[in-house]
Amino acid sequence: MRIRSFGVSESVTTSDELSPSRAWWLRVPATLLSPRSVFFALREEDDEDVAARSEPLLLVIWLAGIACVLATPTASGLLDDPDYDSLLVAIWAFIAGGLYGFVGYFVIGLALLFGVRLLGSLGSFRRTRQVVGFALVPLALSLLIVLPLRLAVYGGDTFRAGGSDEGAGEDVLLSVELAFAAWSLVLLVLGTRVVHGWTWIRAAMAAGGAAALLAAALGVFLMI
Repeated sequence: MRIRSFGVSESVTTSDELSPSRAWWLRVPATLLSPRSVFFALREEDDEDVAARSEPLLLVIWLAGIACVLATPTASGLLDDPDYDSLLVAIWAFIAGGLYGFVGYFVIGLALLFGVRLLGSLGSFRRTRQVVGFALVPLALSLLIVLPLRLAVYGGDTFRAGGSDEGAGEDVLLSVELAFAAWSLVLLVLGTRVVHGWTWIRAAMAAGGAAALLAAALGVFLMI
């Protein structure tokens, strides 16, 4: 903006740039609408920018973990135990979801690192697991959509085995949850493609290598 006063011209510059922290908080919902720009931003290696990702990733990983544990058979029968009430179910979901989310974040991150290294990537583990973290945004969103719907329709039977949460309605909700999981998988491939500048086929092969490693590890675990 130009200001003239008494024949003197001054230039005044106003900076509307966002702080790295605020920018990364805004990129969480942007992952659902403009994922390419978010994953491209992960190429930035500035220490302040990298540190600014930690809190948004923490929230996403925790919510995604809660969404996963609530989809397990264990969660569907919690209220069958007389020692459990609604408060304990919420506490269980919060703690178990956090543990589940962080273990999954690092395990899937390691598996993806294995996949991209097989195809020649020299990227760091930190950036690889951050791709995983932002790919989990749809799964985190599913918690905020599916759980309220399930509670509104089935109430406490959501956490009781053999309750009213069976039949066509539950199949629809399960399909919605699977759709969110598939969305996250697509974002994982897209994120790998954008961060590394690869083709779709190469990025999909990297994700396939990660899936193969996870399947092999699970197979060994089940045989022990």
